Amino acid sequence: MSLYSTGRLHSLRMIVTGGGTGGHTYPALTTVHTLQARLAESGDAPELLWVGVADGLEAKIAVRNNIPFRAVTTGKLRRSPNPKELARNFVDAFRIPLGILQAAMTVARTRPAVVLSTGGFVSVPIGLAAALFRVPYLMHEQTLSLGLANRILARVATRILLSHEASLEHLPPKARARAVVTGNPVRPAVLSGDPAKGLAAYGLDPSVPLVLITGGASGAQQINRMLTGALPGLLQHCQIVHQCGNLSLSEMQEVARGLPPQLAQRYRVVDFIHDELPDLLAAAAVVVARSGAGTVAELTALGKACILIPYPVSAGDEQRITARHLSASGAAVMLDGDTATPERLHASVSELLLDPQRRAGMAQAAAAQGRPDAADRVVTEILTAAAGRTSRG
Repeated sequence: MSLYSTGRLHSLRMIVTGGGTGGHTYPALTTVHTLQARLAESGDAPELLWVGVADGLEAKIAVRNNIPFRAVTTGKLRRSPNPKELARNFVDAFRIPLGILQAAMTVARTRPAVVLSTGGFVSVPIGLAAALFRVPYLMHEQTLSLGLANRILARVATRILLSHEASLEHLPPKARARAVVTGNPVRPAVLSGDPAKGLAAYGLDPSVPLVLITGGASGAQQINRMLTGALPGLLQHCQIVHQCGNLSLSEMQEVARGLPPQLAQRYRVVDFIHDELPDLLAAAAVVVARSGAGTVAELTALGKACILIPYPVSAGDEQRITARHLSASGAAVMLDGDTATPERLHASVSELLLDPQRRAGMAQAAAAQGRPDAADRVVTEILTAAAGRTSRG
């Protein structure tokens, strides 16, 4: 059955792949939802298949969102392996050809109009299979510096979608003509937070500036330790909502109990912030966070003054590279190495809170780096690639 009739896009058949971490998985999911909404405007719906590893985050996310899922075998080549990882590299080297064969069979059977990958080693088999069958293949990169998988795939991708202008220099020279900066897709809910709801959800005082501190869904012990030393001084100037992670919750609750009563009422610590995150982001005067791709995309799309504490052992040192780039452009303060101390955290947050003009300038610089319409841009590239496939036959 043809996917197209009378020159009009009737139903788009697409394979999406990417996963391993939320940084790869959630941009794919946001893109899928945006694509579904775009096609629904004309009464259409895409035919989707998500390809990933059976025990990966992407499998759970696909099932949760009623997206058909197919597992393939794949391996990961580690860039700086220790002796233990050398053995794993050896084993995975034999898994990769099997994954490519499975991916080739999946592409041949599905006959997609377009393939989208959002990174992670699981993207490699499907990306290579798409190139083998001459299916338009779009590769999206979330980080400023390309991951190993995307450095391989950039050589065969029909279109390379980047989150940062500065990423162009990390591409092979011959690939740059096929690249476009779309930004990193951000969930629509993040862009529509209600500050009043965020403050009310935690019983906060609207007259006191809010600082939101998070180390991500699992928390970050480094940030928690820095905050412990800075907390009494900071609470003189602000109120804080702190996502500390499940493993550190009891420890940080003990810290909270040691605060003077007048300061304790300004500190809210939780293991995980759920649906109220967009509202808290909207309400926050300053955000303290890691510099992962998803976090940075949200903060810049919102134009938030932020202090970034990069994860020191991120793959390819990507978090440091991103934080350094934003700091150099005046869009963030970076605390790393010798500067990642309670004293510097206290000084950096206090300076921003006490200098509204500097805070506004930083927010403006962050917004200049952000692309709140990234998901729409990616969908436009998908539809353009699919239309080109159709016109060729």
